Amino acid sequence: MANKTSAASDEPVEVLFALQDKFNLLDFAGPLEVLATALHDKNDENTKAFECTIAAAEPKVLSEQGVVIDSQISFKEAHERLSDFDVLVIVGGNSEGVLKGKTEPLPIITAFAELQKNDSSRERTLLSVCTGSLFLAEQGILSGLSATTHPDYMTKFEILCSNAAQRDLQERTDVVEDARYVVNNLRFELGDEDENPYVRRKSDTDRRPSNARKGSISFKSSNSRRESITRRAAMRLGGLRVITAGGVSAGLDAALYLVSILVDDGSANEVARLLQHEWVKGTVVDGLDV
Repeated sequence: MANKTSAASDEPVEVLFALQDKFNLLDFAGPLEVLATALHDKNDENTKAFECTIAAAEPKVLSEQGVVIDSQISFKEAHERLSDFDVLVIVGGNSEGVLKGKTEPLPIITAFAELQKNDSSRERTLLSVCTGSLFLAEQGILSGLSATTHPDYMTKFEILCSNAAQRDLQERTDVVEDARYVVNNLRFELGDEDENPYVRRKSDTDRRPSNARKGSISFKSSNSRRESITRRAAMRLGGLRVITAGGVSAGLDAALYLVSILVDDGSANEVARLLQHEWVKGTVVDGLDV
């Protein structure tokens, strides 16, 4: 894991991938490729925007496609170091086995959400890809939020969301169909529009956005501004940003969105160009994030 210096606005964002046995390979490899490729400066390979760590139950974890991936840390260590990470990525695959056995990544999803509720001083993001959203639904994370999943699992997803809401006596989930990804709990408006580094104005549409609205700068500010911390603490899940992506390749689009808000649009577009992927935008609930 890279050493961080709080004074730097371009330090790597720490990302934890939680891989269960028989995970879907593309759910993992797609977002990993996007995040590993993202740079703060496309002309400087030393400006990596993300530092990715892989957690699994064993040193080697088998995908449902038969490819074996080496993990870097165990789930036990991941729980111990959970506060080190800014982003937790949950992938699909073996959903029936995980839900039936109540195994990882279910506990780490809950732990990450509880961490944010107990410590809102830091901006954190929970991203699920494909049927990974079923795990979020089972743990009650999506109550009162909007979310999506793979189209073939929409009915199962709706049932899990409904059962969780009844079990926990919480609000129902707004299940969104035909969305590449759905984003909840954005950065929010503070102060006058001209001074707000988080929200783009309509007048910014046809011009280069102010550097004050650059994703990495907003990310750093969100972790240091007293107003940000206070407002986040009052939000659902302590302000945890929750992103659910649709089927498999939609994870690429959600990961590009993550690059755009934590680095900048230019970096996200450059990654999409290098991957020869057309970035299809998803649904951002109740506002525009940077």
